[in-house]
Amino acid sequence: MDLRTLLALARTGADREQVGHARWKFLTWCADSDIPEVRTVATTVDRCWPEIAAFLDTGHSNAKSEGINRVIKLVARNTFRFRNADNQRLRTRCVTTRRARVHLRTA
Repeated sequence: MDLRTLLALARTGADREQVGHARWKFLTWCADSDIPEVRTVATTVDRCWPEIAAFLDTGHSNAKSEGINRVIKLVARNTFRFRNADNQRLRTRCVTTRRARVHLRTA
């Protein structure tokens, strides 16, 4: 059982019992692993389980807003040379529009 299979249950409308079984299977697989990074992932998944369970229940996440925030921070770092705050705001707005993001993906 891998993490992708566990998270894919959000699309299937699995009940809590199925999700609990998949979680147990994933954590058991990680615990049996001899790879320290896999155990670290298991610890992180276990610690963040309330958020993951909410995603599995609703199928919604904050990935879009987190992605936009990441772009805004990147643009802010790259535009440090602007002395005019309005120009920096305009640049941030232009980069985070849908058309700009689609263009960036195809480039």
